[in-house]
Amino acid sequence: MTVRLEGKPVAAATDRRTREAIGSRRDLPAPSLVSVHRAVESPFRFYLRRQAQAAAAVGVEFRDVSLAAGDGPAELVARMAALDRDPSVHAVLLEHPLPAPLDFFAATSTLRPEKDVDGVGATNLGRLVAQRPTHVPAVARAALAIARQYGLPISGARVAVVGRSETVGLPLALCLAGRADGMNATVTVAHSRTPSLTRALADATTIFSCVGRPGLLDRSVVPEGAAVVDVGLSSVPDPSAKGGARAAGDADPVSLEGWAGALTPVPGGVGPVTVAELMAGALRARDLQLPAREPR
Repeated sequence: MTVRLEGKPVAAATDRRTREAIGSRRDLPAPSLVSVHRAVESPFRFYLRRQAQAAAAVGVEFRDVSLAAGDGPAELVARMAALDRDPSVHAVLLEHPLPAPLDFFAATSTLRPEKDVDGVGATNLGRLVAQRPTHVPAVARAALAIARQYGLPISGARVAVVGRSETVGLPLALCLAGRADGMNATVTVAHSRTPSLTRALADATTIFSCVGRPGLLDRSVVPEGAAVVDVGLSSVPDPSAKGGARAAGDADPVSLEGWAGALTPVPGGVGPVTVAELMAGALRARDLQLPAREPR
């Protein structure tokens, strides 16, 4: 039987730690998070609502900033730079992906690393490569938190990451291969140009998939008994669902039932933990910006 790796217990534990840490230091300003987004319907809108709810629950001050319809690259960079200068703002998150000509990487790279809460700007990505990260993308942290909570084989094991984006796949692979937190995995990175996923994943004991292609992983490519942490999120037509569509991950749960050793559900797996990790990141951002104490 395939074990379901539910995200809610992991998210609840992370939220509890964040709430307790904030509550224990009432003498400090509450962590503040600003989420910058386009004022259009997109999957990020759902994430935005979850951010507001989670922030209120743990004690993070939250506000969202909408980009104007006519904002171009210069206006976006100017907005990010203004938030970077604002001492009342501890953490900044930018919606992605962004449509051309808006440049997500250029905009996030204007932030100082302490405020780049998702760790996707040039400095933070470079620090991650050097194994000295300031912030790591919340989705990557969430996937790793689930793996740790459920004791998935990582250290010394063969692990695969399917997807190579700079916001999820590559940071996740770097974390898994790194020495921090006892990761030390031997990592295979597969992607859309990989000739055969079956061969690429053949020896993997744990697979992290973040492609956004429904049904990509089934028992024809996943080794029997492997654990699958499904980071992918897509909308697929479903006449029986509200609005005529439902959320789907990269894994085919019907095919993998009884074949995979463990599987995160979509929804209810990585998603809730991502929001919790973002709130923990806002707290970390606040603490990184506290004035240095004078030595006694």
